[in-house]
Amino acid sequence: MDRLIYVAMTGATQTMSQQASIAHNLANANTIGYKAVSNSFRAVPVVGEGSPTRAFVVDSTVGSSFAPGSIQTTGRSRDVAVQGAGWIAVQTKDGGEAYTRDGNLQQSSSGLLQTRNGFNVMGANGPISIPVEADITIAKNGWVTVIAAQARMMPQTVEPAGRIKLVNPPEKDLVRGDDGLFRLKDGGKAPEDGNVALAWGALENSNVNVVKEMVSMISNSRQYDMQMKLLENAKSNANQASQILNLRG
Repeated sequence: MDRLIYVAMTGATQTMSQQASIAHNLANANTIGYKAVSNSFRAVPVVGEGSPTRAFVVDSTVGSSFAPGSIQTTGRSRDVAVQGAGWIAVQTKDGGEAYTRDGNLQQSSSGLLQTRNGFNVMGANGPISIPVEADITIAKNGWVTVIAAQARMMPQTVEPAGRIKLVNPPEKDLVRGDDGLFRLKDGGKAPEDGNVALAWGALENSNVNVVKEMVSMISNSRQYDMQMKLLENAKSNANQASQILNLRG
């Protein structure tokens, strides 16, 4: 009886947690560069005297799917998509370094190249700065080239602004933060990787499979109902057992 109650109770709790992850994925189905959240469960015994038959269901892994999303051509000069494996390094609000696949870049009022969420894009020597309202091109290897506003009629007059820091740390070493950015688990900084390539004038779509997430949501809903019925059965069995004991008394 104890095992039934504990497994059903904790199973229902973790099922609701997984439903929250699925809802988060669906909400970000159209978010550029988003990587889907994934969950897995396992049962663990309750450690303690007098409870060897009890077990909990726990969320053993809250990970991410690093499968690439589809590439969408935009033609916008400040849009880039990471081709294959790799990440764009950005500066966090606390001055640290984190990584994203969101290449929908923009320019701040002070001229810094940023993501659409306001994180500065990192170069070899810090954030990359470009002249306000200047035209830019971004090469496959991350080099940002500026075409000055007064030289638009002379496209051969160009000036390098810096090279976007592109990295490719092992996926197992990455952890997602509350801000949606990925960081190294040890808090360090990943080295530049010259093999990471960008597609200019394009964006990577979210890798969320909407159909799969909807099926999972329906499946979890049914699983939650089943766990609630198990708890009701356990309560009914306990009441019947009490009635039998009272009759014997």
